[in-house]
Formats: sequence, structure tokens, C-alpha cells
Amino acid sequence: MNWNGRKVLVTGAGGFIGSHLVERLVGAGAHVCCFVRYTSRNDIGLLRFAPARLLQEIEWVYGDLRDSDAVRSAVQGCQTVFHLGALISIPYSYVHPREVVETNVLGTLNVLESVRSCEVERLIHTSSSEVYGTARYVPMDEGHPLQGQSPYSASKIGADRLVESYWRSFDLPTVTVRPFNTYGPRQSARAVIPTIITQALAGSTVRLGNLHPTRDLTFVSDTVEGFIAVAETPDLTGKEINIGSNCEVSIGELVERVSAIVGHPVQVASESRRKRPPSSEVERLFADTRRARDLLHWSPQVTLDDGLRQTVAWVAEHLDLYRPGAYEI
Repeated sequence: MNWNGRKVLVTGAGGFIGSHLVERLVGAGAHVCCFVRYTSRNDIGLLRFAPARLLQEIEWVYGDLRDSDAVRSAVQGCQTVFHLGALISIPYSYVHPREVVETNVLGTLNVLESVRSCEVERLIHTSSSEVYGTARYVPMDEGHPLQGQSPYSASKIGADRLVESYWRSFDLPTVTVRPFNTYGPRQSARAVIPTIITQALAGSTVRLGNLHPTRDLTFVSDTVEGFIAVAETPDLTGKEINIGSNCEVSIGELVERVSAIVGHPVQVASESRRKRPPSSEVERLFADTRRARDLLHWSPQVTLDDGLRQTVAWVAEHLDLYRPGAYEI
């Protein structure tokens, strides 16, 4: 696909993956419209870390996914829509489930209705590996049962099924991307890797919840290339596609790897408030990525150790942005 001059909308453009995707698209020559949740501070989120020259090339749309008029205004005239906007914190979803459901489900409905009325060529919808819940079998392919083990995961299941229904009911050109655990520079301390890194850089004790759950970790540049491949590959309408590393690592092993990179041993202190409710804990995530390899010719290029080194380096340069040891929801 020739991205040069192509008008593209990215919802959630100020978020972790979204900000990296915007950079990639602008670099490819696309005309990128960034949908960012409005605040009185005109906060552009993590795009503040992008090069200043890039920010001058972006079209900004401020609004809320729950506002159908704002969403339609952003979608109008776009050929491709990347829908990444969502409330993503699992702990926050325990506290404010209504806001999470309204943003993730009704927000996705607004995107679908706008894409339908504006005749967009392709909608790339962002799911989450959390929709699978803890693995019933591994590796977890796209046919794995969906399990709502938190209000957040239930909201993403609802959004995914809405997207499926619009493809089946209205022949809407949708593709669902299901990233497993993406990590890298800019990620907030709500995620486990920045939580480990910030504490390891600041001291000798890392406070965590459970250490035994496993995750399938993908560096952010690889996840972004997965999105690009989905947008560029023909004949994907209606498909759901895992983006992951096809391997798993425990939280405890992550601590050991980060400790080796920062160059000193750390002790782990387990805190009950950092643990999910027992029936809500996702014990194991391990992606089957054969569909991505076969259809997209995509595979991750950054090893876990290389990705962790890059992430540690970025966090070390921006440690003032974090509150090491504080529990972030």
C-alpha cells in the first residue's frame, strides 16, 4: 500500500501503542488524524514524546469516544481507521466498570456507525489478549474461548462481538487485531514491566502481586508493524488476528531479567492490593501466531532481552515521569 497522502484516523492516538503507530504512519507519508480525548490542558498524551516536526504534520481532533458526533466528525473523509481508543486499566475497571464499558463498548459502537456511514475502506479494531482469560489450552489461537474475567475484559469482548456483528450484518470491512502484552518505551507504570523497571532503578525492592502468572510479551515496534501489515494485506475482512511472540515468560522471570540489565539484585515483596481477585487472575497467556505469519507474513523481530534493554534505557532517562513503588491503577 502507498501511504503517501492517504488519510488515516487513529483513535487512542495519545496512548502507548497509538503514539508509536502515529509516528510510523506519518513516517510512511500518511495524512494522520489523531483522535485524542479532550482535556482543558489540550493534553496530547504520549505523543508529547514524538519529534516536534512530526507533531506539526498531524491533524488533531479532540473529543470523547462516547460522543457520536465527535467520532463521526473525526471519521469523515478517512480511508483507513485504526481504532485503539479504550480505557485499558484492569484495576480501574474494578472501581469504575460503567465508565470502562461505556468507553469501550459504546465508543466502539460509535466508531462502527461512523465507519459505516462514511464508507471507510477498512476499520482495524484493537482487541486484547485479556478477552481470552486464562489459557484453557496453549498456544492460544483465535478460536480460543472468550472469558470475561474482569470488567475490562468483558468490555473488550463486547466490543469485539459488536465489530463481528457489523461485519456479518452490514458487510463492514473490519479486521480485529488482538495484541498480547505489548511493552516498550512510553508505557505507563500500570503495566508490569515499567512497574518492575522503575522500582529496580530506584532501589533494591520490587513490590508486585503474583509472580507465577505468565505473559506473552511483544515489543511495541513489532506490535505496530503488525497493525501496518493488517492494514496493507488484502482479503482480511472479518478476520481476528493474534499479535504476539509465541512464547511465555513468568512475572518472576521478568524480575530476574530486569535485575540483570540494571546490574544489581532486587528483592520482591508481594502486596495483596496488587493481586487481582482470585477468579479474575489470568494465570497464563501464550499466543498462537500462525495466522499472523500465514496471512500477514509477520513475525516479531525484537527479542525479549533486547526489548527490555531498550525499555530500561528509556525509563532511566524519564524516571521523573514515574512514581517508583506507587500502586498505579
